[in-house]
Amino acid sequence: MKLKDKVVIITGAGQGIGKMYATKLAQEGAKIVIAEINLDNANAVAREIEGQGGDVLVVQTDVSDEKSTQKMADETVKAFDRIDVLINNAAIYYGIGFKPYDAISVEDWDRLMAVNVKGSWLCIKAVVPQMKKQKKGKIINVSSATWLMGIPYMLHYVTSKAAVVGMVRAISREIGEFGININAVSPGLTMTEASLTLPGQPPNLDKMISEQTAMKRNEQPEDLVGTIIFLSSDGSDFITGQLINVDGGWALH
Repeated sequence: MKLKDKVVIITGAGQGIGKMYATKLAQEGAKIVIAEINLDNANAVAREIEGQGGDVLVVQTDVSDEKSTQKMADETVKAFDRIDVLINNAAIYYGIGFKPYDAISVEDWDRLMAVNVKGSWLCIKAVVPQMKKQKKGKIINVSSATWLMGIPYMLHYVTSKAAVVGMVRAISREIGEFGININAVSPGLTMTEASLTLPGQPPNLDKMISEQTAMKRNEQPEDLVGTIIFLSSDGSDFITGQLINVDGGWALH
């Protein structure tokens, strides 16, 4: 077990890729904290992990709210005495659709930025004090290859995912001396319900992108697990401030 007894907070772990991170990292021995706004979803994932013999805590969390993210950190320390890993996975993506830059409303822009960018920052602020006490910690921000590719008609989403990489690079300079690593993972178009049902997407988008990758296949959620486990483990102790592309060779940078 590569993550035995490590305490891992995963935001947005009640569904999609976040759920997969939670279940797979639990299988590696991690104690999982599901930080999720939807309690029904969170509790369902928790039952699945407990059914496999895992140790799990559910904390209802709105990542865009500072009091909520602080409660997330406090409840984690209360239950497990430490915070080893934060995975900033929560994001608005499902159903955002493809639309021109000038058709995005200010309300939609602000709502997406509040979760995708401010949410990551608030969660980092909440966990770093505990990680400083421990003199060790791992933070993983989930970005996207969309900003490396300059994908059109998703400007607010693409911009938010570029922002989290800038956040990683800047914060790495501030927290590295305390033994805290922060990195970003950049998936390509991953075959999830959210990706496959985006309104307004071009016909055969999945086929088009699979042909553009070096691996000549579509990305599956499981393709991300190995990198997430590595960045959560002691094996990545001297890697920080980096963007790791896990997209089958779609965005070669």
